[in-house]
Amino acid sequence: MRRWWRGDDLAAEFDDDLGDEEVHRFTILDLTHRTVGLVQYAEEVDSQYRHASVDIYIDPHVHRQGHATDALRTIVEYLFDVRGHHRLTIDPAADNEAAIACYSRIGFEPVGVMRSYQLQDDGYWADGLLMELLESDRPTH
Repeated sequence: MRRWWRGDDLAAEFDDDLGDEEVHRFTILDLTHRTVGLVQYAEEVDSQYRHASVDIYIDPHVHRQGHATDALRTIVEYLFDVRGHHRLTIDPAADNEAAIACYSRIGFEPVGVMRSYQLQDDGYWADGLLMELLESDRPTH
């Protein structure tokens, strides 16, 4: 997580972010009801640009166990079927190959590289990859 999310005190920044009422968060639990991550979304409500953006974090100790795929499929279904969105976006670091592969399995497709998108701890501006999923392109499973 630290590689892509920066800050001097991540726990404090996370707590501060919880106060943002425009972001909706859901805890990801494993089969034993242990918290293994978080998935969140925010909505653009302007009718001309209406869409939702998604973000996810999975505890590195449980990577590659299907938690992210399951949580993303669930939030995608919710955002399309319940919230009525036609377009979703997600924006991993351009070099986060595991995240990009996971999002692609859900149906997200690359739109383009956002250059110098995210400031890293070392002061370097890293590129981000904008990915989107249209409701009309949603895979059936």
